Amino acid sequence: MSFEPDDYLARHFKVGSTDLSQKIDELAALAVPQNSQNLPLYREMLVTVMRMAQADRSRWDAKILLQTMREMEHAFSRLDQFKRRRKVTVFGSARTPIENPLYAQARELGATLARYDMMVITGAGGGIMAAAHEGAGLDNSLGLNITLPFEQHANPTVDGTNNLLSFHFFFVRKLFFIKEADALVLCPGGFGTLDEALEVLTLIQTGKSPLVPVVLLDQPGGSFWKDALQFMSRQLVDNRYILPNDMRLMRLVEDPEEAAREIADFYRNFHSSRRFKERFVMRLNHALSDATLDHLNEHFADLCLSGQFEQQSCCEQELDEPELQSLPRLSFVFNGRDHGRLRELTDYINRPESWAETGAD
Repeated sequence: MSFEPDDYLARHFKVGSTDLSQKIDELAALAVPQNSQNLPLYREMLVTVMRMAQADRSRWDAKILLQTMREMEHAFSRLDQFKRRRKVTVFGSARTPIENPLYAQARELGATLARYDMMVITGAGGGIMAAAHEGAGLDNSLGLNITLPFEQHANPTVDGTNNLLSFHFFFVRKLFFIKEADALVLCPGGFGTLDEALEVLTLIQTGKSPLVPVVLLDQPGGSFWKDALQFMSRQLVDNRYILPNDMRLMRLVEDPEEAAREIADFYRNFHSSRRFKERFVMRLNHALSDATLDHLNEHFADLCLSGQFEQQSCCEQELDEPELQSLPRLSFVFNGRDHGRLRELTDYINRPESWAETGAD
């Protein structure tokens, strides 16, 4: 995510005879470590708060901003210890009873993801969420609970542990469901599950969220997601409300092992991605062969707004993540629209035969 200063917020301003701009610079210099690349960002945060104080917004507005900042800072701090672990957010009905086959399937999903060394994130409630955490175990579980005005308890796996975070605002919790997820598995559920499914797909489709695997998991012979996909194809694709390739953003499976393998295969070569203004950079575990690069430039040229696909090493803007500097990169000027096609490209470069050196995976 690139940063551009906001001229409106950053402009010189005064209250009485006190030059707040200078005071903010002094405060930021005192608080922020020297040579931090984040200094301009922290300064903008301070400017934002001061402008709100200048306007003396309503108490409700001020409390919303304060609570949001507190929750986000607390979550950043708590989740930092899990920074380099792959995490999978699992959604599904909190009302699924323990005797339902879907409960057993979700429990098996949690155990399978843990075996693949992936953590399981849920809303920490019952039903599918409790089953997934039960299968994964505490060491591989993260619960993002919501604080409600009536009695609310997290599921037994994470309740009362350091692997449970509580949020006051739904929108902050939803941010971390997506931000922390290297993949998402959607099990059958109600309005909340459908809300999360459509929001995730919208965020990926519009480029507001990184490309990650979205897996629809149903029991063998189940029709929950089949019916949903048929509706999307018939109503959304046929009416051109979405691109046909947008359907590639999700995969339907009927087995927890297949779900975990789908996620693991996505990261077989693809590691992560970043944007730098007009350029889209994909970090790779293996460099691509010259033949693969020629194939991309011939068959995936529609993804490039200009220029071609290029392999490169770490650029200066990525020095804030030193542990990833050794990874090769695939760089191009992405058109910003065809994320379904981007998923197809990712599948292609994940094939071992596309790598410069094909070795043990």
